[in-house]
Amino acid sequence: MNLDWRKAVIHQGARISDAVRILNEAALRIVLVVDDNQILVGTVTDGDVRRGLIKHTALTDPVVSIMNTNPITATTENNREWVLALMHQLEILQVPILDAEGHVVRVEFLQELTGKQKHDNSVLLMAGGFGKRLHPLTLDTPKPMLKVGRKPILESIIEQLVESGFHNLYVAIHYKGDVVKDYFGDGSRLGAKICYLEEKTPLGTGGALGMLPEDGSKLPILLINGDLLTNVDFGRLLTFHNEQSGDITVCVREYDLQVPYGVVEVKNQKVVGLIEKPVQKFFVNAGIYVIAPRLKADLSKTKQVDMPDILNEQIVCGKEVNVFPIHEYWLDIGLMKQYEQAQTDIGRLHHD
Repeated sequence: MNLDWRKAVIHQGARISDAVRILNEAALRIVLVVDDNQILVGTVTDGDVRRGLIKHTALTDPVVSIMNTNPITATTENNREWVLALMHQLEILQVPILDAEGHVVRVEFLQELTGKQKHDNSVLLMAGGFGKRLHPLTLDTPKPMLKVGRKPILESIIEQLVESGFHNLYVAIHYKGDVVKDYFGDGSRLGAKICYLEEKTPLGTGGALGMLPEDGSKLPILLINGDLLTNVDFGRLLTFHNEQSGDITVCVREYDLQVPYGVVEVKNQKVVGLIEKPVQKFFVNAGIYVIAPRLKADLSKTKQVDMPDILNEQIVCGKEVNVFPIHEYWLDIGLMKQYEQAQTDIGRLHHD
């Protein structure tokens, strides 16, 4: 394995979008921000970008607006064993190594020192819906098994999970579940272990979570709707969730809604401002979650419970529910026009 840290260097005058491009293309999970003298002034990780997006920071804003100005570093006097112990202690994935003047001379990566990261977390894939809005395509085929390009939607998701180091998969099935089971089997063909949760009646997300076996694991559970087309890095999502230390992390997508008229601002019967066709920004649910394992024990295996109910209950109880904003490609395939759009996008998605 050879990770070239030089690909992660960026000048402090660059934009956030430049940092995002490096994070996606170089796959190093860090951007090194330097000044005119090539001295390190900060770093940017995927989590820094997401936290900026939560505040509706634009990708065209300066990278210095989101960078960490006090990153964890080491010096050339520290050996690799010491740096590796530091990464394990602080639960970080990389450490820039600096000379006496503050120039980066190399970066130590946990992945490079220990091998490919493997996640033992359970992953629950929701694949039991009827997909009625996609009739007649779903009369004989469950929606997650509809092909986008050359393979079913669900297969693309599973391949991404395996690539990110996840291998312990559960698939909740109901409508034409045998189609799913016959195609994937035990998952070994794709490098994963797949177990099936068969719902006699639709139980929603909560019911499927309640059906997960009690394995004593204290690891967060990744939950994904099986009808999504996306290139989100699930490993980055898990890292973000662990950094926030919340009970649930909800993936969200920014949605802009433009008012087609000029808006008149009024106070006490007086016009105080005019805004021409303003744009309102919202976060919409992207159908991807990370969930604390303790929540599983509170859910019924026979009662239908949907994810919005679970989220609202946790919020009312004062539990911490965080958001993970998605800037990558994402498409919820619920309508025929979205399915047709997916067929157009899949070639570019694989090319990227």
